[in-house]
Amino acid sequence: MKRIFTVAMCCICAASLVSSCGNSGKKADNDGASGQAEADSVAKVEQTKSIMKKIAELPEEPVFDIVTTEGIIKVKLYSKTPKHRENFAKLAFEGFYDNILFHRVINGFMIQAGDPLTKDEANAEKFGTGGPGYTIEAEFVPEYTHKKGAIAAARRGDAVNPFKESSGSQFYLVQDAYACSQLDGDYTVFGETVEGIDIIDRIAAVETGRRDRPVRNIKIITVKLDEEN
Repeated sequence: MKRIFTVAMCCICAASLVSSCGNSGKKADNDGASGQAEADSVAKVEQTKSIMKKIAELPEEPVFDIVTTEGIIKVKLYSKTPKHRENFAKLAFEGFYDNILFHRVINGFMIQAGDPLTKDEANAEKFGTGGPGYTIEAEFVPEYTHKKGAIAAARRGDAVNPFKESSGSQFYLVQDAYACSQLDGDYTVFGETVEGIDIIDRIAAVETGRRDRPVRNIKIITVKLDEEN
């Protein structure tokens, strides 16, 4: 009887050891995951600090290079639309616009980009609906109009957006001033093209298909602060 009890106890102890080893492994894994999450959080905080510092050091009207597969479009951001100016700069510094498509192109009107969903072809049916998860308060300035090369914020329609708040990331570049003049006072214009009007025209002229999407992908490679700033 004693022998049976001893064997049973040995089995229980062995099971406990196995269980203990397993829990120890899980704890190590959890500690590792927790440590990585903490490191990622610290890195994100540092990145945010760095970006905010860059924004604080920007000139009053900075110039950014929109580097596309068709060439570079240089845009100057206006001082009197600070919310849009700082948001565009923030997204550019984060690399948000890297590899985003011009998903809507209408020759004789404008070219539109800024939807992060366009980075994945699987989202094709949703192109034009994506963003960073927030909107920006409208900043209408009478002197900022839809002239050729103007950069303005896209937005949802008045029926669901009575305050005309801008998309957090989607923007368009005016290709035809006359056709876009009807948008003055309804969509926030926050900058203008200072170099690369010909690139806007080139993109506007590409063949398009359903929903005005270019048949051949026209991509923003990156958006970066112009070296002469």
